Amino acid sequence: MAPTRRSAIVIGALYLITHVTSVAGLALYGPVLTSTTYADYLTSPGAAGRALFGGFLEVLLSLAIVGTGVAWYPIIKRINEGMALGYAGLRTLEAAIIAVGVTPLVAAVSLVQAHGTAGNETLVQTLASLHNWTFLIGPSFVCGVNTVVLAAVLLRSGLVPRFIPVLGLVGGPLVFASGVAQMFGAMPQASPVAALAAIPVFAWELSLALFLVIRGFRPAGQRVASAQAAVA
Repeated sequence: MAPTRRSAIVIGALYLITHVTSVAGLALYGPVLTSTTYADYLTSPGAAGRALFGGFLEVLLSLAIVGTGVAWYPIIKRINEGMALGYAGLRTLEAAIIAVGVTPLVAAVSLVQAHGTAGNETLVQTLASLHNWTFLIGPSFVCGVNTVVLAAVLLRSGLVPRFIPVLGLVGGPLVFASGVAQMFGAMPQASPVAALAAIPVFAWELSLALFLVIRGFRPAGQRVASAQAAVA
């Protein structure tokens, strides 16, 4: 298998892992985003275990996000080294913010398990809020920016069909704007509008992942990247 084909499969597989872990994690700890009585929720049967497993999936999500930045770097570097560094750095920042958010989530579960809910409601809710803010800042703000960076490079290079980076150029700003609206209270964090705003960036990553796994980089795009690398 050619190195470029192997790289495409690795990148695509990492994106698919980020989708599986993010969707499954959200399904498991969803009440963290919506419940006003999170301490009481954790006392329900199986809730603590679901929340902890959701946190574990977020750790795997963070690792996969970093992996995409690292795996893309040698490919994008042939086109624009600055953009390659920017994308790798932004993906690492996104992963770090998500990983930091796991800590208060796990701490809230441990607190309720060790001391119950009596007198701890405010502290548990505060820890849950910390997790919610990191969930907003990482997957909304930082992801929105790094999506535009990568989509711009791919649109220029022709490594993938044009419609894929166009999805990214639409989805990145949209998810960023959605994050701003959520931050300033214009709409709830877990709402149908926020979910709709995330669809283009979700479609961008999913279509990119599937194309890279099934087809790999387009030959014309590889020639452009090689030519630009030779000029540099």
